[in-house]
Amino acid sequence: MKILAVIPAYNEEACIVDTVEWLRRECPDISYLVVNDGSKDATADLCRAHGFSYVSLSINTRLTSAFRCGMKYAWRHGFDAVVQFDADGQHLPSYIPKLAAAMEEHDADIVIASRFLDGTKPTGARGVGQRLITALIKLTTGMTITDPTSGMRMFNRSMIEHFAKDFDIAPEPDTVALMARKGKTIVEIPAKMQERQGGTSYLDLPHIVSYMGRTCLSILLFQWLR
Repeated sequence: MKILAVIPAYNEEACIVDTVEWLRRECPDISYLVVNDGSKDATADLCRAHGFSYVSLSINTRLTSAFRCGMKYAWRHGFDAVVQFDADGQHLPSYIPKLAAAMEEHDADIVIASRFLDGTKPTGARGVGQRLITALIKLTTGMTITDPTSGMRMFNRSMIEHFAKDFDIAPEPDTVALMARKGKTIVEIPAKMQERQGGTSYLDLPHIVSYMGRTCLSILLFQWLR
């Protein structure tokens, strides 16, 4: 399987070098592409200085557009699968072969690295939102996704084409729900993740509430129009 790790990065100068070098050590056979999403810090300079495979967007376009940029690259260069991989050091590269193995074993369209498949319960404000999204996906599709907001997902060639060509698809839980409703095969594997290794997440409490609200509304209403 020809796999590309797409690494969206916005102001990740504190972590990007360690993240990419760790990925290359752990998974030397996996290709990668850093999508520098209009960073205002030294992210692009560090990628250039270390000879990383990267592309720079002239302005910050947010996660969806940055990830779709990587998917267009994957589509045009004939990759069989893409793994969504965070630039902040939270994701462990050792799970990429496990995601690939699960994709091949189940002929899956999407494989999700789940922090909660082992029965661990999400906590805090994010935990409440996680459980609500899981419940809404179950209600609308009949499928139980234990970690719908996991940022570590692997997509097969068919899904790469969707991201590369469709205008209304994003690497978010509502897309997972939409694809489940359309009969795509989605599986999860148990995984551990680290805390962010540097920089600052934009997901403070107001952003978490806004994100969860939009996601739930999309699952309940908007996906039926797609």
